[in-house]
Amino acid sequence: MSSEQIIASIKELIATGDTPGKVLTDPADLDTYGKDWTKIYPPKPLAIALPKTTEQVQALVKFANENQVALVPSGGRTGLSAGAVAANGEVVVAFDNMNQILDFNASDRTVRCQAGVVTEQLQNFAEENDLYYPVDFASAGSSQLGGNLSTNAGGIKVIRYGMSRDWVAGLKVVTGKGDILDLNKDLAKNNTGYDLRHLFIGAEGTLGFITEATMKLTRKPDDLTVLVLGLNDLTNTMDVLKAFQKKLDLTAYEFFSHQAMQHVLAHGQVQAPFETEAPYYALLEFEAVSDQVMDDAMTLFEQCVEEGWVLDGVISQSETQAQNLWQLRERISESIAPRIPYKNDISVVVSRVPGFLEEIDNVVAEHYPDFEIIWFGHIGDGNLHLNILKPEDMAKEDFFEKCQQVNKWVFEIVQRYEGSVSAEHGVGMTKKPYLQYTRSEAEIAYLKGIKQVFDPNGIMNPGKIFD
Repeated sequence: MSSEQIIASIKELIATGDTPGKVLTDPADLDTYGKDWTKIYPPKPLAIALPKTTEQVQALVKFANENQVALVPSGGRTGLSAGAVAANGEVVVAFDNMNQILDFNASDRTVRCQAGVVTEQLQNFAEENDLYYPVDFASAGSSQLGGNLSTNAGGIKVIRYGMSRDWVAGLKVVTGKGDILDLNKDLAKNNTGYDLRHLFIGAEGTLGFITEATMKLTRKPDDLTVLVLGLNDLTNTMDVLKAFQKKLDLTAYEFFSHQAMQHVLAHGQVQAPFETEAPYYALLEFEAVSDQVMDDAMTLFEQCVEEGWVLDGVISQSETQAQNLWQLRERISESIAPRIPYKNDISVVVSRVPGFLEEIDNVVAEHYPDFEIIWFGHIGDGNLHLNILKPEDMAKEDFFEKCQQVNKWVFEIVQRYEGSVSAEHGVGMTKKPYLQYTRSEAEIAYLKGIKQVFDPNGIMNPGKIFD
């Protein structure tokens, strides 16, 4: 079929039912929907399909199988591994118009959502019903639930609440063959063989498309309080974490370097937490449900100062102040974006973080002393974000080429520490060449076998995770 025939057929397919979808072919739309936050691969989609129902998605997938048309899923397009990039004439299936909250069960504390529901939309719905959806990250205002699940997104509360997959009661998916599967049916207990939910969570749309998800909610946390500490040394991140976890149930434990904070302060709108400068900072969050908890927190802070781990600190006295302190961490990506950062999202076992980070720091500094390195991340769960900023006088192409060599060194260290080359954003295209640093040949062979079962014609997000 010609490109024109494919587009005409897709328009006809999703113009069905009471809620017809639509197809976009304008160059500006192709650019917007054909990419995510990565800046490496220029988008070149054939067309953008915006279905409204699961049945329309199914019709698209069946048509794609019959005509060997490649499909790429698109959610909020906030990913950093090029998992949602259409660079080779694919048809993008965007879920922006499948954005309804369909059902709420107060007794079960579950909410059924379409895949295009925005994370913040779900959080707000939970709050309106005196409940809480705890998976949270800086892109919550634009990331979509289907994309979050397709990369098993984590974010800033993993230390207490876990990853996205921990909150999924049920899924509705369209497989790569075009079958609609209703997985687990929201049951808390269902021991009837393989739980296929967890194959689709983290699969980046390579097995099929998530069209609906039933998400679990929980009680709202009480009196969330934030403590920002200036640390004397990188190893002190672990000393402080161990000390506080003995007494308090932390809801978050983040860290960032002094360089990261300098970019945030220069960006404006945020004040330094205290006058003392420190090489690293930790941000702790906990529920201050009683005077005793606050007393314990202050005692722990004093102990950390006495041990020489902490140079200075500040604790929030109100919800507004807590939100302002969070800005020190959450505005980092925004503040460094103009410098075209090359990002790596890596993880190791929590206890090995300091040595791991120091080795990577030394390697990059030795080979590229003119590169500015910005560290931050969810250190409480072992997830680190390595950001290398492009020098002002270096061409983007030259910078990315040099960063490819940095990748090799970084991932060799990841492999030695038995870590992951992608902690949160999936494999996509940017991490695909490095999958073997985390996964064995046998594992990859099984992954490819699973892909063949669900997507025998290879039309679902081809070229992502592996070839």
